[in-house]
Amino acid sequence: MKVMKFGGTSVGSVKSILSLKKIVETEARTQPVVVVVSALDGITDKLIATSKMAKQGDEHYREEFDAMVTRHHQMIEAIITDDKKRVDLFNNVDQLFDQLKSIYYGVYLIHDLSKKTEDTIVSYGERLSSHIVAAMVKNGVRMNSRDFIRTEKKQGRHVIDADLTTELVKEAFKDLSDKSVYVVPGFIARDRDSHETTNLGRGGSDYTASIIAAVLNAEVLEIWTDVDGFMTADPKVIKTAYTINELSYIEAMELCNFGAKVIYPPTIYPVCVKNIPIKVKNTFNPEHPGTLIKAKIENDQKPIKGISSIKGTSLITVTGLSMVGVIGVNRRIFTTLANKGISVFMVSQASSENSTSIGVRDEDAAAAAEVLNAEFAKEIETGAMFPMQVESGLATIAIVGENMKQTPGIAGKLFGTLGRSGISVIACAQGASETNISFVVDGKFLRKSLNVLHDSFFLSEYKVLNIFICGIGTVGGMLLEQIRTQQQFLMQSRRLKLNVVGISDVDNFVLDRDGIDLDNYEKILRAGFKADTDHMREEIIKMNIFNSVFVDCTASKQIATLYQTFLEHNISVVAANKIAASSDYDSYLKLRQTARDRGVWFRYETNVGAGLPIIGTINDLCNSGDKILKIEAILSGTLNFIFNEIAADVPFSETVRRAKEQRYSEPDPRIDLSGTDVIRKLVILTREAGYKVEQDDVEKHLFVPDSYFEGSIDDFWKRLPELDADFETRRKVLEAENKRWRFVATMEADENDPSNFKTSVALKEVPYGHPFYGLEGSNNIVLLTTERYKEYPMLIQGYGAGAAVTAAGVFANIMSIANI
Repeated sequence: MKVMKFGGTSVGSVKSILSLKKIVETEARTQPVVVVVSALDGITDKLIATSKMAKQGDEHYREEFDAMVTRHHQMIEAIITDDKKRVDLFNNVDQLFDQLKSIYYGVYLIHDLSKKTEDTIVSYGERLSSHIVAAMVKNGVRMNSRDFIRTEKKQGRHVIDADLTTELVKEAFKDLSDKSVYVVPGFIARDRDSHETTNLGRGGSDYTASIIAAVLNAEVLEIWTDVDGFMTADPKVIKTAYTINELSYIEAMELCNFGAKVIYPPTIYPVCVKNIPIKVKNTFNPEHPGTLIKAKIENDQKPIKGISSIKGTSLITVTGLSMVGVIGVNRRIFTTLANKGISVFMVSQASSENSTSIGVRDEDAAAAAEVLNAEFAKEIETGAMFPMQVESGLATIAIVGENMKQTPGIAGKLFGTLGRSGISVIACAQGASETNISFVVDGKFLRKSLNVLHDSFFLSEYKVLNIFICGIGTVGGMLLEQIRTQQQFLMQSRRLKLNVVGISDVDNFVLDRDGIDLDNYEKILRAGFKADTDHMREEIIKMNIFNSVFVDCTASKQIATLYQTFLEHNISVVAANKIAASSDYDSYLKLRQTARDRGVWFRYETNVGAGLPIIGTINDLCNSGDKILKIEAILSGTLNFIFNEIAADVPFSETVRRAKEQRYSEPDPRIDLSGTDVIRKLVILTREAGYKVEQDDVEKHLFVPDSYFEGSIDDFWKRLPELDADFETRRKVLEAENKRWRFVATMEADENDPSNFKTSVALKEVPYGHPFYGLEGSNNIVLLTTERYKEYPMLIQGYGAGAAVTAAGVFANIMSIANI
């Protein structure tokens, strides 16, 4: 036989209770079935709230009572089609409501609500629902659980009298028949001595079902609820959480104790002793296999099964020098709290014994501190101990899995993962069984902690990288398109979800932690916040999102100032923007150091050479012990285009105009002609090679007089042809000598004293046969002379400009962070 328990949501609506009917009747065809039911969803809370209104003399309690009557009547009208059954059921239900009405009226008259009366009132929820279910299912027989579930009073609480209950359950179900469905109201019981109605507390219906299953040696205990089973984490917080197929009794108990509200924790004990499996199923999705809980899980490879949490945690720290080596301090702490009825769910003690931190609910914190201060008043007065330290607004998280004890490094990975995400652990605890590591964090980091741990321990079906993209011009727009077209492929082949959670342009910005639809981002962006750098920074930080990266596809100095703050808040930065990496050396160094200290990434490969692997190659050489002695590079695709285009019939001024028209140059070409962009790139490469350099240290040998950079852009275009004749004269000489112009950036160090180095940018005449001579179009080229590559320098060459390749380089940087 089997025992099936249906929770409040399973009997709370017409749809769900008809699903219950179908499920139960299917099972009852082949075996005896005991069905334990909770009150209709929300009714227990309503019964309590209405009793409090009556106690306060609030006449509106009658309206609440009438609403409960109406709800049950409407349920009966909707599900019971047989007229006789409906009339009989109405009679039974209305008799119960008449009793309840009288009790409420008595409470209203005397303004008193004793514990005995309250227990009687809340029993009506299950009594009513069990009548309805018994009438609805085929061959339903209603049993009165108060006849066989008995309690005794211990320390002011009603607890199960196990021996008497076992005896009475056996007697009640001795004639169990597969022709009947036995419907039992959960939760409620009767005192063994006074015979007054009592209950098993919140979640008591699960406990009722477990007790019956254990006594009757059921094949299985099924808990039917509104979720598919135990999840790896709270799906309301973690979108990638999924159902756990199997759990051990210990794992299920640990998850229940730390906030997983699938079943009531004491439920597990009676069936665990009898080795009866528990199956958690979804009334609304009965085809789903659910979660099976049993003694031992075969072929279980995962060290972590699930993550659970408790919000509203307070830590109370008992500390003082007199605690060291003194026997009985902890006994006094826990006895004092127990006498006050305060539950402690976590304990963390330093090995020095001078402090003990205990975790309690926020609502119990003040009372706990008060009674502990009173208990240790003498020690506090003499200075041997300090007043209780209370820290509230925290959250407790537990990672659970029996295989943790067989897997070294779990705790290290746990704390390392949290640290890299900028999350401090305030207190932690782990038992010798190693099935649970519990720790406390600031409450504002709960969501982030759960997500980053879920992702890190591969509980998620895929890894998530949350991306903010600033700037959707040529590069940013192309990047969004590349991400959009690759999202599905990466999900399927790499189990990686690129979740674009923020987009901004010069007018607006939009943020959505669930992800922005890249097919409609332009429309969504127009409805977003008005663009404001400070506001955007605040909103991004406020999101406190895990595993995140800020991508800067602008050329904005203001946006570059955000990097430091983002890195300090454990948000990685990928920059196509060259300003930060080429700014003053101390700022550049601070950004890199912050990234290292916080365990995040500052990547800017596309600052030089678009998608070419130049910065990464220099890093690899230096990290492997090589020394960069000389860098020679053509780093401006614009200038290379200009000096490749210049010819007898194409004057210098025309090549500049073509560069602008074909979008190789900036809208104001003077930015390219001034060499500023090349200087920035040279500074970045020199720094990556291990040298300290500022932009002002670079010698500049420019080919356009300074006066051309003054005045308006219109003045520039008018005057530019004045340079054509001189360039043509010099070009003819070059042509005769079989040479070409190249604007070359150079860093050269003294081989004997590498700390002595020079940097320069200059228009040079390159002879035929030189690697730079045949460089076509807007390509870039870099020659690296190192201690290892001295005779034959390393050459890196390729397309060094354009939206597609630059976006691809930025994308590659993003992927490098995702793959770590």
